Amino acid sequence: MRIFGLILFFAPFLLQAQYNVWTKRNDVAMGKRERATGFSVMDKGYLFGGQDTAEVIHKDLWAYDPSTDSWAQRADLPGSARRDAVSFVIGNYAYVGTGMDSVSAPAGITLKDFWRYNPLTNAWTAIADFPGMGGNGVYFSTGFAVEGKGYICGGKTGSATYSSQLWEYKPSTDQWIQRAAFPGGVRFQMSSFVVGSKAYVGMGIDQNIFKKDIYCYNPGSNQWTPIAAFPAYERGAASTFTLEDRGFVCLGNNGGLLGDLIEYNPKSDTWTLRAAYGGSERKSAIAFTIGEKAYVGTGKGYSGKKASFYEYAPCDYAGLEVLQTNLSIFPNPATEILTIQGLTGQIEKIQLWSITGILQEEYANLSLQATHLDLDKFKSGTYILRFISKDGQVFTKKILKI
Repeated sequence: MRIFGLILFFAPFLLQAQYNVWTKRNDVAMGKRERATGFSVMDKGYLFGGQDTAEVIHKDLWAYDPSTDSWAQRADLPGSARRDAVSFVIGNYAYVGTGMDSVSAPAGITLKDFWRYNPLTNAWTAIADFPGMGGNGVYFSTGFAVEGKGYICGGKTGSATYSSQLWEYKPSTDQWIQRAAFPGGVRFQMSSFVVGSKAYVGMGIDQNIFKKDIYCYNPGSNQWTPIAAFPAYERGAASTFTLEDRGFVCLGNNGGLLGDLIEYNPKSDTWTLRAAYGGSERKSAIAFTIGEKAYVGTGKGYSGKKASFYEYAPCDYAGLEVLQTNLSIFPNPATEILTIQGLTGQIEKIQLWSITGILQEEYANLSLQATHLDLDKFKSGTYILRFISKDGQVFTKKILKI
């Protein structure tokens, strides 16, 4: 992981445009907070609940307006205060529920109630309780929405009871339906993001071991499929978001705290490291997107709970597409020599990574006529070519060595 950090450290200073950079925004107005849940509806982002520096659990709701970089308090949830709740958005409504009502789980109640929030009326409405795990409630789950339906996966129901269940919520009937269980087994502190009509779910802790496996869930077929190996540390309590038809995993906890950002492209089934988080390492932070930007903040760092909040601008994917237009890589699969034609003077270097995220080789002084990479010393298998431009942009290509 330290290798990744060195690769990315100088990237923000090389960029001429505001791509792949983090920008500090105003701290959240409610003060330091962790284990809240975040979501966005229309043109505003929201933070709900969580745990403050006095170890008090909350049920307040705050709205963030990026046009003024300001926070405004909205209506409190009518139900119990809670931490580690889940949320998802369907249409112009947010859905929030489950969680734990106490800092101490043994002394608290695991919650199963669920609520719909209407930003236009600033009002909450109770909906059907979450029925998973025998109707005993859950916390530390992950929530997401795909094509008009909401989902909750995994979580904890007690000090030593965990879930691999997946439940689907249909707003039109106000009903929950159990779907195919998460294939990685029981899991809590999971993460998820949605790209198009599919969800990507995984990581977290199985009971006492941090995990990094991620699966694609297709609601249409109710099936799970593993995706390319995540190229960084295992983790729980990470923050995730979606921009430009790509998913992002940021921050988290693996026994220590993490501050990296990794992008997933479903079209190529590849992961790419992006600019490390703008603030300090942390876990249990909120994340949401508004327009073409993502916002990540709060959480708990090495020095305690956080109020800091940062905006992320993604890469210039259109510019990257131009760089790739005339690129030719052959033969693929390759045996000994891989030839790359069509490089422009904007490409500064090429890196060869294993599919498991280990840097194998770096190539500089590239020929614009034809660059030849000697693969003879590498074992057979799938590799990722990582092209890095002079302005800090990165794109990847998958190759097969036989």
